[in-house]
Amino acid sequence: MTSRSSRTTARTSSEGRAVARTQTLLKGTAGAGTVRKTVLPGGLRVVTETLPSVRSVTFGIWAHVGSRDETPSLNGATHYLEHLLFKGTRKRSALDISAAIDEVGGEMNAFTAKEYTCYYARVLDTDLPLAIDVVCDMLTGSLIEPEDVEAERGVILEEIAMTEDDPGDCVHDLFAHTMLGDTPLGRPVLGSVDTVNALTPERIRRFYKKHYDPTRLVVAAAGNVDHAKVVRMVRDAFEKAGALDHTDATPTAPRDGSRRIRTAGRVELLNRKSEQAHVILGVPGLARTDERRWAMGVLNTALGGGMSSRLFQEVREKRGLAYSVYSYTSGYADCGLFGVYAGCRPSQVDDVLKICRDQLDQVASEGLTDDEIRRAIGQLRGSTVLGLEDTGALMNRIGKSELCWGAQMSVDDMLARIAAVTPDEVRELARDVLGQRPSLSVIGPLKDRQAQRLHDAVA
Repeated sequence: MTSRSSRTTARTSSEGRAVARTQTLLKGTAGAGTVRKTVLPGGLRVVTETLPSVRSVTFGIWAHVGSRDETPSLNGATHYLEHLLFKGTRKRSALDISAAIDEVGGEMNAFTAKEYTCYYARVLDTDLPLAIDVVCDMLTGSLIEPEDVEAERGVILEEIAMTEDDPGDCVHDLFAHTMLGDTPLGRPVLGSVDTVNALTPERIRRFYKKHYDPTRLVVAAAGNVDHAKVVRMVRDAFEKAGALDHTDATPTAPRDGSRRIRTAGRVELLNRKSEQAHVILGVPGLARTDERRWAMGVLNTALGGGMSSRLFQEVREKRGLAYSVYSYTSGYADCGLFGVYAGCRPSQVDDVLKICRDQLDQVASEGLTDDEIRRAIGQLRGSTVLGLEDTGALMNRIGKSELCWGAQMSVDDMLARIAAVTPDEVRELARDVLGQRPSLSVIGPLKDRQAQRLHDAVA
């Protein structure tokens, strides 16, 4: 990704003490905000996007830790910890935390992914000091009391059970395991019943102390904000908690690595009573840093990204074999996945799978038409802009960009990169990606003879 730096403060004061370093990364243009970044002593990064025309602010803190950072016995610890940070601090009880945001009409939540965790609150601009105080308090002052660990264990086990009861959700975890096996990226973010039951308060506390160091955090705020005021309030909150030293620490760099997915022809079937069978046919995709990701976005959109896409037309519109059918990509620091999902009656699985396989093979060998590529580029450009129309989406963009790329890209630059994708680039990528032998994950009421046919379908 690209960034534009217009100003950087000195690294140290005249006394040799580390001081904050501030940059203006992106200048505001029509419909876009100004993005600024400050690195505080101790390595804490604060990134803001200022939009004076709105009345709301979304404030979030991103942690450079996800489920891929867990050992097998710690699987689910990142998500468990996410829950526990809402359970109380030295200053606030769990009720105090939720009531503080509720009484100003705000929203507060968190999410855990494979490579990061985010805690955020969306409030009126006048209530930003409260949001900063509450979220920073949660991140720096969590108690992780044994009784809270036990109480929340039951909640997380119910969340696992809820996911297991939704095969349309569960099949994505199965597909990750099919493609990545028993690896950190292949295991579920929630963990398993066994691993969650085995986690102790002490193990979770050690995980918390290791991964919630300021050098591993990014503070992001978007909306009607003043960057200098946000920096001051964040610094005060962390210093009062004793969580910010004054050394010239270096922030944690974005992830890198050389992992490649080489699986092909793997099949995992989970026999379960349900009204539908849930199918994902997929191949290794691209890492999120791959320069071909712009062409991948166009290819994915044309194949299964909308009502005019190949898969939607062939599976749903022409044959009525499924209500939900789409393709998607998942990009990580060093690898990625491309999958085609469909939910259909069990008796239709063979037909749906054949159509999807035929379409992937056809696009790999013959490519997409110029009209399909042109339409996909237009759809992707429009959805990119429309997806950034609220402060929550903007906070996600700048926070994730800093954590995962260490830089920011303007919306105009993103749109230009999409528009610059050529038909030849899309066709070449289709040959490389879709030409691979696929793997298959299915959850549903499968009979023995049908299961053998599914194995044969990707042989």
